[in-house]
Amino acid sequence: MENEIILESRNLSKGFGGLVAVDDVSIQIKKRTMHAIIGPNGAGKTTLFNLLSGVMPPTSGQVFYKNQDITHITPQKRAHLGIGRSYQITNIFSNLTALENIRLAAQAMGKDSFKILRLASSFQAYIDKAQEIIDLVGLTGRQMVLARNLPHGEKRKLELGIMLACDPELLLFDEPTAGMSSEQVPELIEIIDKVVHLKERTAILVEHRMDMVMSISDTVTVMNQGKILAEGSPHEITNNPQVQTAYLGDLYGELA
Repeated sequence: MENEIILESRNLSKGFGGLVAVDDVSIQIKKRTMHAIIGPNGAGKTTLFNLLSGVMPPTSGQVFYKNQDITHITPQKRAHLGIGRSYQITNIFSNLTALENIRLAAQAMGKDSFKILRLASSFQAYIDKAQEIIDLVGLTGRQMVLARNLPHGEKRKLELGIMLACDPELLLFDEPTAGMSSEQVPELIEIIDKVVHLKERTAILVEHRMDMVMSISDTVTVMNQGKILAEGSPHEITNNPQVQTAYLGDLYGELA
């Protein structure tokens, strides 16, 4: 089915003491779409993202991936199911090269994941795959550079490459442009758009940069005070009076 649901939350809630960060949220993510989750600071979008990706358990409610209940499955096990995620803070091995970072991620998902004493050159299939991903994410010529020596924008590309090494069907992006300059953002947007649509992947995106959200998303969910305020296409969200009042404010004129 064209609109088949790949990820779904049902009555998902998360409380921290007396604070309810996510309040009875039910959301459906359709296959082969880019779905953005936005909202003002404190709206609950990051907490919802962490619940969907398995970083934290819910207080109540469930999360389903391809109709399988994954509510209490770890992020590591979710990766083997086909779910990959990025983090606001880059998550890489600083003392390894860009190629080695991606090669190890690919190997971790393969049958050779525990054969650590063999020569790296014996894993040619993983090396070839890593090089292909290096080119895909725009790091051609940088594969032998130690990750710690890469500028921040290239570390973001490397993190995306590590995620792609696991062949995820569903990509979860947690503010992928965090810490990047405005000049670097368009290239990363283009790369993300390409890797999502190249293999008809599905992506969930939490992002503060509204121009990015509106330019690449198929569906936008707006959260406010832990609940879903509105959902629709970028055009529908931009022209929604409730959203304008609760979130977009002065940005509305720019987006419109």
